[in-house]
Amino acid sequence: MPKRLFAVDLGASGGKCFVGTFADGTFSMDEIHRFAHDGMDLYLPDRSGCVTPRTVWDDTFIYRNIVMGLQAFRRDVADELDSIGIDTWGADGALINADGDMLSKMYCYRDHRLDSMIDEVKARMDPARIYALTGIHFQPFNLSNQLLWLVQNRPELLALAARFLPVSSLFYYFLGGVQKVDSSWASVSQLMDAREQTWSDELLAGLGIPSAIMPEIVSPGASMGALHADLAASLDLNRVPLTATAAHDTASAFAAAPVSNPDEALIISSGTWSLVGKLIPAPITSTAAMEAGISNEGGVGNVRLLKNCMGTWLVQELRRVWKIADGREMSWPEMDALSDAAPAFAALVDPDDASFYNPDNMEAAIAAFCQRTGQAVPADRGSMLRTVYESLALKYRFVNEQICEVSGTQSTVVNIVGGGSNNKRLNQFTADALGLPVLAGPMEGTAVGNFMVQAVGVGIISSMEAAQPVIRAAFPIREYPPGDTAPWQKAYETFTTLMG
Repeated sequence: MPKRLFAVDLGASGGKCFVGTFADGTFSMDEIHRFAHDGMDLYLPDRSGCVTPRTVWDDTFIYRNIVMGLQAFRRDVADELDSIGIDTWGADGALINADGDMLSKMYCYRDHRLDSMIDEVKARMDPARIYALTGIHFQPFNLSNQLLWLVQNRPELLALAARFLPVSSLFYYFLGGVQKVDSSWASVSQLMDAREQTWSDELLAGLGIPSAIMPEIVSPGASMGALHADLAASLDLNRVPLTATAAHDTASAFAAAPVSNPDEALIISSGTWSLVGKLIPAPITSTAAMEAGISNEGGVGNVRLLKNCMGTWLVQELRRVWKIADGREMSWPEMDALSDAAPAFAALVDPDDASFYNPDNMEAAIAAFCQRTGQAVPADRGSMLRTVYESLALKYRFVNEQICEVSGTQSTVVNIVGGGSNNKRLNQFTADALGLPVLAGPMEGTAVGNFMVQAVGVGIISSMEAAQPVIRAAFPIREYPPGDTAPWQKAYETFTTLMG
């Protein structure tokens, strides 16, 4: 009998539901439902009457689409599932009270309430101590910042809260009622002890966060309960076991990378964000790692030594701005043709400059960066796009050099997984910029990793090591050898000057 698993893959701009089938030693997966979603701005007055935008997620819309995915499975595939697993972006969550009611909307990590919260966290505790405990770099979206904001600005909500549920846990809770989080997601919160894999009492106390609201941390592959009986009946499905995946989508994506030698492989999970790093056996929390802004994120039996870099967010925002200007959305092939025809190295930007994090107009933000750094503004849309792609590839090289220095290793190959692995020009630019071969795929790396962790959890596969040949057999890997690297070396010298 085939074993069928269901993977929910929630990113910051859309969600997908997949069915994965294990039969006779083989694996296959099919997308069964997809939907777009994003943060929405609400303009509401606070108690002083001041109106500010509040960027929030539509959690009920996302949940409805998970249910629609399960309905599609029941309609098109079968009436029985062996497991459901959920992965999500690595920030945000919601407070619930003892009766299971959400106490507010779920804020989006790009909401401007967090703009100054890194400084607030550092004012409460020594930054070096925070990094030594958690191994996590200071980012505005860290859960440490979000919960401290609640401590400072919404103490009445915390007083009513029975639990804080990270975004992945919230949807497990909607499906089955369990209030737990897996260690891969908890690790990126900047609140988990990286070595003990438990919430840090020292950090929670230092930030004034009540420890009672934090959910139990479990390992990837652990049970998260089962589908509510009434929900299962309404779907005409069995009470499907819910299994903890590596719920942070980057952890799932890294788990899917077909890596032969972790010491030599740079892994990039490429999408809205570019997560650039290596798999290592234990956290590295040295001063050099902290000063380089490198994080130690929990994986599946390992640690991801990486940096969060801005990814195709810049391109997505350019596309959004141009849609408003034109009254229609440019197709991706149309945009690709424009960037292919544009001249090389018209300008360069630091993709992680703060001005690109959440601007009103990305085109204007890129133009302003070029003017500020003494460069000519890209003359047209094709040049603007090519500037972004070239700059991303050069940033990958910069981060690779930092990670190799901190870890004492050298990279000989680049594995790119996720949606960005299908971007041929960015893959080739990456090979050229780093002077290393790029192995691209699987494209749906996050979902593949989700399935493999589930499969280990329910006993279909013995270990993550045993999953590697299954992945290689199921998904073609495309190779991009480096071309002429001389122009990229010259561009890199300019790029590092822009980086300071």
